[in-house]
Amino acid sequence: MKLSQLFGKAGLSYSPALGEIEICNIATDSRKVEKGSLFVCIRGLHFDGHDGIEEAMDKGAAVIVAEQVRDVFVGGAAIVEVENTRSTLALLYDAWYGCPSQKLRIVGVTGTNGKTSVTWMLHDVFSRLGFRCGMIGTVDCLSGREQLPKHSGGVLANLTTPDPEELYAMLARMVEDRVDFVFMEVTSHALALGKCDAILFDTAVFTNLTQDHLDFHKNMEDYRKAKEKLFTMCRRAVLNVDDSVGRQIFERMKTCAVSCSCYGDATYTARNIKNEGVGVLSYRLGTPTGSCPVFLPLPGEFFVINSLQVAAVAAEYGITAERVSFALQTMQAIPGRMERVTLEARVPFSVWIDYAHTPDALEKVLHSLRRASDGEGKLILVFGCGGERDRSKRKEMAIIASRLADFVIVTSDNSRGENPEQIFHDILCGIDKEKPFLLIRDRKDAIAYAVWHASAKDKILLAGKGHERYEIDATGRHPFDEREIVKTAVARSIWNGGQTKER
Repeated sequence: MKLSQLFGKAGLSYSPALGEIEICNIATDSRKVEKGSLFVCIRGLHFDGHDGIEEAMDKGAAVIVAEQVRDVFVGGAAIVEVENTRSTLALLYDAWYGCPSQKLRIVGVTGTNGKTSVTWMLHDVFSRLGFRCGMIGTVDCLSGREQLPKHSGGVLANLTTPDPEELYAMLARMVEDRVDFVFMEVTSHALALGKCDAILFDTAVFTNLTQDHLDFHKNMEDYRKAKEKLFTMCRRAVLNVDDSVGRQIFERMKTCAVSCSCYGDATYTARNIKNEGVGVLSYRLGTPTGSCPVFLPLPGEFFVINSLQVAAVAAEYGITAERVSFALQTMQAIPGRMERVTLEARVPFSVWIDYAHTPDALEKVLHSLRRASDGEGKLILVFGCGGERDRSKRKEMAIIASRLADFVIVTSDNSRGENPEQIFHDILCGIDKEKPFLLIRDRKDAIAYAVWHASAKDKILLAGKGHERYEIDATGRHPFDEREIVKTAVARSIWNGGQTKER
């Protein structure tokens, strides 16, 4: 592709003298540059791509896109100076793949908690109603019914919002597959790093804002601003006004936004919320054109606001409340979100897996399980905190754990390159030492201990990993499936007089 075509499609300015340069690919890693590459210099957390300019030139790069021109570099490559290479990279990849962002109805979902749930539910509901849907998020990436792999640097990545090279290739695939809607999780990292800067979202959804990611963002204000960026990049918005930040965004966007609330006045409301037993919720869905009952086959009252926002998005696309209600009542469980582990009938307790890894999420999940218990059995929590992530939330999560669980087991959870003992120390600073707790460093052992010491009617919550089927430590990523670990522990136990014991 000629530079004039690429930059023209991306809406970027360039010198006419460079227009005839042929570009064979786009690269951000100087080690992967080929003859004819366009090399974009990205400033990372650990490496500055500008330091790779000389190597890129040596390998035959045709064009260098940089934020600063270094006169010491001369050679066969043309240098294009831009203000922000990250934003430019998104525009270039979108153009490279034929501007798929302009050919799709993309619904972006952002917020601290609930992104995965809302995105999954939107995909499930719209698919059940006959639309061909794409999904990009933490749990899965789908085009129609086909799974799309996420890669970063050639290896499978755990990126909720993929990097531009993968993201715009996925969108291009969805154009080929004639997808009607794309439902996409949009993280604060992705917004701050400009990954989505080529996209004008047809609809943007805001779930909530609570403490998280302060290892990346300077403070909560910086975190909030990153989230709010999405609402400058959309045609319309669906906002949770039970959240203070959601209310603020709504006040600024009234002419092109609708509100959702479980407690107050809003465009879309949930009233008469009832817990019909473990695994079923009901409420009255209110819309501008009427109301109807909703039965939701999901545990956890926090799913009510999630499903309400799904109903609001559907209604804004002309789908009736009754059709949405029908789709919701038959929807599938969300992997790793209040997921109940399937166990044989003889097991007298239940085990739940949830991705809760923030104070707010952990509190909501524990409250939901507590309300569903009807005072029967103990609530046993197994949790840890991720390494090389926001340290300030560790103590807060421990305080919540001690307050709401009957028995707490502190353990590992993706320590990455951080010393696990430092993580345990930070957590234990918030644990109430007057209440029952244990520190079991190995997560597999911690899960087995919880199973072997559970009694009839107890509920065990494994918090933090959710859909993940791996554990990350200083040596890398290792297979780790909590569902199989639970089943193995159960198989090695017997139940006698209300107490589970190891065989």
